[in-house]
Amino acid sequence: MERVNGADVKVMGLTKTYGETQVLRNLDLDIAPGEFVAIVGRSGGGKSTLLRLIAGFEAATQGGILIDGMPLKGRNRATCTMFQNDRLLPWERVLGNIGLGLQQKNWQQKAQQALEQVGLADRANEFPSVLSGGQKQRVALARALVREPRLLMLDEPLGALDALTRIEMQRLIEDLWLEQQFSVFLITHDVDEAVTLGDRVLLIENGQISLDMPIPLPRPRQRKSQAFVNLSEDILERVMRTPASLANTIPDGLPEMAHAH
Repeated sequence: MERVNGADVKVMGLTKTYGETQVLRNLDLDIAPGEFVAIVGRSGGGKSTLLRLIAGFEAATQGGILIDGMPLKGRNRATCTMFQNDRLLPWERVLGNIGLGLQQKNWQQKAQQALEQVGLADRANEFPSVLSGGQKQRVALARALVREPRLLMLDEPLGALDALTRIEMQRLIEDLWLEQQFSVFLITHDVDEAVTLGDRVLLIENGQISLDMPIPLPRPRQRKSQAFVNLSEDILERVMRTPASLANTIPDGLPEMAHAH
């Protein structure tokens, strides 16, 4: 069933080069409204580049992107992005970090509601320095949710968390996605995480999508089930077979991208 709150994304013939290095080449991808798409692959294969292009942080060298049927020009206002680094301002309290850049007069109320959604309603007046890593990422998630994104972009947001906190955050993200019906684009190096969360798992290698596997398992996913284990092992085997020829080929010094407002 189509999730009408989510953005419809169509990527057509996308190519991106940095100098003489071609990171993406003639890549096609469709994300249906409300779909949860997980992207795996070796470092340097083009996953984060694809995210930056869909978010509108950068422009494609060739090809185009349609958001709800309209060509993307500049920043994609339908999206918000979470990164592995929470990017909270240390001098702002939690509520201020969530409401950063909001123009509405009732921004504090909206920020508090977003904080409640991630289970940190009582930490509004704290500074980020007193929060754990998992709590900081919950605040970063609230900062994205308060903007009511139709496409949530997740670039390894849980990569630095311990195993238990990571599982808790996965459940939180899944619950909020099921409730709010936005589309999700998740980049992860954790194949189990991709199978836990994704409607589809895509593998990017040599700048193109080489695997597009639907995950037909019922939610919540049972990690110890044989079907889950088999799917994870199949995808991991494909990733391991990927040559590391493009690893670390993206030039250093690319501008650090701030989260989308």
